[in-house]
Amino acid sequence: MPQESVLITNNAVILGLLALILGFVFYTSNLKQGFWAKFYKYVPALLMCYFLPSLLNTFGIVDGSNNEVYSVAKYFLLPACLVLLTLSIDLKAIMGLGKKAIIMFLTGTIGVVIGGPIALLIVATVMPDLLGVAGPEALWRGMAALAGSWIGGGANMLAMKEIYGAGGEIFTVMVTVDIVVANLWMAGLLLLAARHKEIDAKTGADTSSIDRLIDKVQQFEAQHARKPELHDFMIMLALAFGATGLAHFSADLLVPFFVENYPELKKFSLHSKLFWIIVLVTTIGLGLSFTKARQFEAVGASKIGASFLYVLIATIGLHMDIAKIIEAPKYMIIGAIWMLIHVGLLFLVAKLIKAPVFYVAVGSKANIGGAASAPVVASAFHPALAPVGVLLAVLGYALGTYMAWLCGQLLRIIGS
Repeated sequence: MPQESVLITNNAVILGLLALILGFVFYTSNLKQGFWAKFYKYVPALLMCYFLPSLLNTFGIVDGSNNEVYSVAKYFLLPACLVLLTLSIDLKAIMGLGKKAIIMFLTGTIGVVIGGPIALLIVATVMPDLLGVAGPEALWRGMAALAGSWIGGGANMLAMKEIYGAGGEIFTVMVTVDIVVANLWMAGLLLLAARHKEIDAKTGADTSSIDRLIDKVQQFEAQHARKPELHDFMIMLALAFGATGLAHFSADLLVPFFVENYPELKKFSLHSKLFWIIVLVTTIGLGLSFTKARQFEAVGASKIGASFLYVLIATIGLHMDIAKIIEAPKYMIIGAIWMLIHVGLLFLVAKLIKAPVFYVAVGSKANIGGAASAPVVASAFHPALAPVGVLLAVLGYALGTYMAWLCGQLLRIIGS
């Protein structure tokens, strides 16, 4: 929506509103009796942290796509959060999660690759005018760009736009589909996360490797627990934002270097600043986990990281405009069918290999959402699991362009 049509444009006020929303949700969700206790029995608090900010955008109070709060959360709070969440992690335990995590991630990727062409075929049986369109505004070109977003991220989406020559109009439509459909699925994943134990129990999924990872983190915290003091918080902030600053500094050098000297490596997302920031802070955090810095988990490192993460959740929710669902319904239908194929394939494979819901969720968001939302969903299961989302999201960056290109080729065959 145009900037002049919204009620609030001041970034400080927007951040203040998001903080008040988060405070309201955390306060009411911790009440033990009355209306709110009954309400949160059915509606996860995390979902409310995501949904309530979307109302600000939907009703024109804030322009969710035209403010700096999300950029601050994505480029500053997310990297700092990842440092604090990874410095206490047991890397061997993460590797011990086994092959199911990779299988589910690749399943999510395949679901996107085949889901787009199938969705286009299904909708075209009712609306055949969607096929055979020539020129840059052809639907299949826009869908190829969307495939880039749903496998790798924004950088991959732009790469596919250029590769397949998607026009500005169809690209804008696909951006809207991306925001609406992907965010609705995000809400669904948060609901799943709140009920993952009962779902896993019903399906007989093997959660032992996940439980061991969580237990290791909790045992470490219990063994080293002590009352936090001011200097603990200041050192943790120094580590978190110091690493973030170093990652930004390094990314500012690495991106121009690769753009100038290795233009062909754009397909690996090596021209993306966020890619380098995420990789660097994750590496720094994992490096710190082998030092005495790991002991800061005992004084709340992951809790501070989680507080940053909740701000990011609120800013992601701010991008959601519920009213957009009624716009361009045929494109929304295509996006919804595409997502259902992706999700259905994930659950089918999960059932076959008895993978827990966590692998379904993180395998999906490591594709659809990438490093900005995969750790959010992973931490909804447990803060100790956030690094798993990050590691898989980095893999998504690497595969994004290749698999999205393949999806584009299939879409070209069907749509031309």
